[in-house]
Amino acid sequence: MLRKGILIVIEGLDGAGKTTIARWLVDLFNNIGYNALYTYEPTDSLFVKALKSYSEFRSAELDALVYAADRLIHLRSKVLPALEEGKIVVMDRYYFSSIAYQGAQGAPIEWVFELNKYARNPDLAIYIDVEPEIGLMRLSRKEGLSRFPEYEKLELLRRVREIYLELVNRGLLILVDGSKELDTVKSEVLEIIHSAFPFLRGLN
Repeated sequence: MLRKGILIVIEGLDGAGKTTIARWLVDLFNNIGYNALYTYEPTDSLFVKALKSYSEFRSAELDALVYAADRLIHLRSKVLPALEEGKIVVMDRYYFSSIAYQGAQGAPIEWVFELNKYARNPDLAIYIDVEPEIGLMRLSRKEGLSRFPEYEKLELLRRVREIYLELVNRGLLILVDGSKELDTVKSEVLEIIHSAFPFLRGLN
């Protein structure tokens, strides 16, 4: 167990492979003797359930507010206690998702940053990048869908990706090309982790 926990965030569009990478990392850490925890956002908190029950009133701003509240509950109830115990926490989405998705829907990006200023910054944040078309086609194959998603959704995801890439340019996320073969993506993620945490041994 580590003296101080580590918070690693994996971000990306749906279909980018972020969940696969996040769960693989947790298994890898646990298999070599570290205590690792997988978690994700948004959670199934009462905040999120209430938001879904008021679908006719939803907006980018309302979603950003509710997800920020959900995030603080998640942090205080699960993430921060695990870090205090010296665990490696791997999160599947974090506040970068709020910035990208709610920003793409019209919420001011800097305002979403302000909403999340009390959220603990991750020790490492990786963005798995794919073209929206690739992510949607992967989801279609996975879910057995025959119809390509509507044009409006594709346009939204293009805006989401643009914001993610802006966050990469700001130095807040490290980009990995998710269009490559899965083994290649895993290797690149491990290189980033080795560089960020050279004291972690046995990762391969």
